[in-house]
Parts: sequence; structure tokens; C-alpha cells
Amino acid sequence: MEEATIVKWHKKVGESFVEGDPIYEVETDKVTQVVDASGNGTMLEILVPEGEEAQVGDAICVVEAG
Repeated sequence: MEEATIVKWHKKVGESFVEGDPIYEVETDKVTQVVDASGNGTMLEILVPEGEEAQVGDAICVVEAG
């Protein structure tokens, strides 16, 4: 797998989240998966909009931990 498509953002810029909250949904050539937050924080910026592809290792959003 070299790239994936962001299907849906579950959090918007400015929204806070806690560990376990769904953050986004990603689709690869084999699976569609919801990715949950690994900690608490706030969404500061979305770098890859819904429907756009990202390469593995690319930053897709900016969050503030806390």
C-alpha cells in the first residue's frame, strides 16, 4: 500500500476529542477503516480533504494534544 483516500472526517477544525473517538475514515485498495484518536486533543487543521489521496507517511491533519 502506497496511498489511501480520506473518505470522511469525523472531527471538524476546532472540535476537541478524547482517546477512542473516531477521527477519520480511510480507504485503501483492500479495506475501509475508521481511525480512532490515540489520545485527547483538538483538531487544528485538516491538510487532506475528503475524497483526496495521501501517500503513506504524509501528514493529513494538525492536532493539538491535550
